Amino acid sequence: MKPDITAVNQLLNEASAIVNDDTVVPYEGNDYKVGIDLGTADIQTIILDGNNHPVACYLDWSDVVRDGVVVDYFGACQIVKQQLQRANQRLGINIEQAVTSFPPGTDSRISVNVVEAAGIEVTDVVDEPCSVAALLQLDHAAVVDIGGGTTGTAIIEKGRVVKSVDDPTGGHHITLTLAGHNGLNYEEAELIKRQDKSGDVLQVVRPVIQKMADLVKAHIAEHAPPVIYVTGGCCALHGFAQVFSNEFPDIQVVIPSQPIYLTPLAIAAFSTTETAQLVNRGGYV
Repeated sequence: MKPDITAVNQLLNEASAIVNDDTVVPYEGNDYKVGIDLGTADIQTIILDGNNHPVACYLDWSDVVRDGVVVDYFGACQIVKQQLQRANQRLGINIEQAVTSFPPGTDSRISVNVVEAAGIEVTDVVDEPCSVAALLQLDHAAVVDIGGGTTGTAIIEKGRVVKSVDDPTGGHHITLTLAGHNGLNYEEAELIKRQDKSGDVLQVVRPVIQKMADLVKAHIAEHAPPVIYVTGGCCALHGFAQVFSNEFPDIQVVIPSQPIYLTPLAIAAFSTTETAQLVNRGGYV
């Protein structure tokens, strides 16, 4: 029986329902939380209320970040600024602080610098899979965050993150494979990947997904987690879940209802209080 993440799925569905919605909905109080996720394929800002329910959610597809490195600093800052402005206008608030993240093994200051350049204070920074581990309050499990350019794996034992690593593979590599196979440019292949509902893309990129799984297998081999939670927009590819799960016949693989929103939701919910206790504050090992 797979672990129940019904409550988290409900939060993800709420985020999906309001993404890029600028309808004015004044927010009462100052207990909101802000998370900013600078991804390779997209940048997201999500605002939660005091009970971690999404009240604003913004997503812009972009290529200003590659494998955890900002290649278009001005572009990244502008997107973050615009998303924060839209959130302020929607909720009638003035956001001054946020939490942000970084892929394991990369310099966390890169994300911090972009967010601070957008004019707000970074109160905390956490690596992406560790933020998900904290949100789910895991005791013994692995979290795999498949981003646009990297795949991060965090291993949790006895409620502590004991290992967090990153591999240079993700949705970007699926798009490149699809483009090469079909003789398309990158933008055309990316659009086909996002819109595919037939499973045709899967037949081409299956080996890439299996390679991702092989990398994860190597990281978790000595830890034997009973369950793997997988997140990231790449997981929404038609058929991805089945192919990835098939590579772990003896381990439960859980993919949430709206995987593209799980990491930014977890980043926003992250704090230095109870949820963050799962993370080794002395550093990631």
